[in-house]
Amino acid sequence: MDFLSANFKELALYILDPNQRLFWGYLLSALLFASAVYFINLKKVIKSGPTQEKQPGFIAFLFPRKVFLARSALNDYALLIVNKLFKAALFPFVVLTMVPIALAISSAIEWVFGPMTPLTLSSASIMAVFTLLLFIFDDFTRFLLHYCLHKSHYLWEFHKVHHSATVLTPFTIYRSHPIENYFYACRMALTQGFVVGLCYYLFGPTLKMIDIIGANIFVFAFNIMGSNLRHSHIRISWGDKIEGLFLSPAQHQIHHSDNVKHFDKNFGTVLSLWDRLFNCFMHASEVGSLSFGIGKEGELHRSLMGIYLQPFINVYRKLRFRFRFF
Repeated sequence: MDFLSANFKELALYILDPNQRLFWGYLLSALLFASAVYFINLKKVIKSGPTQEKQPGFIAFLFPRKVFLARSALNDYALLIVNKLFKAALFPFVVLTMVPIALAISSAIEWVFGPMTPLTLSSASIMAVFTLLLFIFDDFTRFLLHYCLHKSHYLWEFHKVHHSATVLTPFTIYRSHPIENYFYACRMALTQGFVVGLCYYLFGPTLKMIDIIGANIFVFAFNIMGSNLRHSHIRISWGDKIEGLFLSPAQHQIHHSDNVKHFDKNFGTVLSLWDRLFNCFMHASEVGSLSFGIGKEGELHRSLMGIYLQPFINVYRKLRFRFRFF
């Protein structure tokens, strides 16, 4: 009982945690961006006259019942809770942690290059370098793992859970299989451990990142710029020039499209650089209306049982077909 109450309390506190996507400030910013889209569209409707399709009411536009009460969305809400319990119960025993990785990296660098006197930079410069490295390495490794989840036939079976969403809401970020969550947790530990270990070797033990109310300044900026609309029915594009640097919510919606022309596009989180390098970049302006999901395969993910068990069944079938010894 204490286990459940502690985890439900932690979930409830997401709204106060700037390191969570459901932080109230990020939700408010998404609401403001969405409101701007509504009133811009409303202005176009008024100018176009009575022949234009009628604009829905403000609340209906922001929170359409067909999206937020869809079977897919209801599964997303449940997965937020159930995955949290899985993570709390199992991950402490199996997930890599940052500190031993950082110490191992620092020791390995020292073994290869020898002891080093910390670089004599100002504390502000060290903070800037450390924060920037954390952001760049995090963004790249997030892209790389996401790319692998699509390209590996076996990993795709687990990532397919996320793409089986037929509607997108801010809660779809939590629509993922525990196996995928495990990979992302290990990725975070490895990434942070590497950067901390490297900077410990270069600058000494006094490391501090530039943050806004406890969140990395770059992460805060990304989230406050409408990141919750990446998983939503509301299309926001930054325009071709800005999207050449930073991915917009509309570009991530393309990534969820069920149109074969859009498959394996826009894997990145913040920077579009990685998608450009891997030749999987697409501007929002290249795409019209979208629908989401993975087609008939998504029917196998309509229930929580299917979401959790079907990936294992599919991987087993693929292994059995490939090796023929099961």
